[in-house]
Amino acid sequence: MQEIQIWHNPSCSKSRAALELLENKNINSDVFKYLEQTPSKEQLIDVLSKLNMKASQLLRSGEDIYKELDLENINDEEKLIDIMVLNPILIERPIIIKGNKAVIARPIEKLEELLKWFMK
Repeated sequence: MQEIQIWHNPSCSKSRAALELLENKNINSDVFKYLEQTPSKEQLIDVLSKLNMKASQLLRSGEDIYKELDLENINDEEKLIDIMVLNPILIERPIIIKGNKAVIARPIEKLEELLKWFMK
C-alpha cells in the first residue's frame, strides 16, 4: 500500500484532528508541515492536479493576506500558484495525498469516508 501524505499545519484544529484520526487508525503517514518547508511550485501544480481543482479553489479566502493581495480578482493560475509558494498560509488544509489522488479533508467528518476511498 502506498503511503499517505498529509499537508499539515499543527496550529489548525482540523489538521490536527485529521492527523489524529490517521494515527488512531494506525495509518502511517508522511507529515509535510508545509508552513515550515514551503512546497515548490511544481509540488503545488502536482497537488492541484491530484485534487482536480484550480488554484483559486485551494486558497484560504479568510486569511488577511488574501484580502490584502485582492486575490478574489486574480484569475491567472500561475500567478496564484506563485503567490501560494510565497505565502503558504493561503493553502487550504489538511490535504491528504495517496498516489495520484488527493483530497482536502474538510469538513473533518468526511475524512472517514475519504479514507475508505483511499484504502481501495
